[in-house]
Amino acid sequence: MLGLGTEHTYCYYLSSVDMRKGFNGLSGLVYEHMEQNKEKNIVYAFINKSKDKLKLLHWQPGGYVLYYKRLEKGVFELPKYDIEEGLVVLSYTEMIMILDGISIINLKKNERYL
Repeated sequence: MLGLGTEHTYCYYLSSVDMRKGFNGLSGLVYEHMEQNKEKNIVYAFINKSKDKLKLLHWQPGGYVLYYKRLEKGVFELPKYDIEEGLVVLSYTEMIMILDGISIINLKKNERYL
């Protein structure tokens, strides 16, 4: 079944990535994290240096699934993180906003009371 949803965890790989990489190249970048968390429904997001291409990689029973988005104009806007390399966890809402071109740079989440 195709599709991503709120049941997934989204990890953004902070270093820029060569978009010629496919399943094996991208999974190699996050292999150690992937092996430790294979059962946790994690989607890995990779962005190129010019920030106009994005790939999402995740494991499903039976194999990898790869989604690829290339912007015709503009760039994906992402906040700066204090660490240089590694993974940052994004929420489903943040991932959809990035894919839809909504800036999350100055995103402020209001506290909700139940």
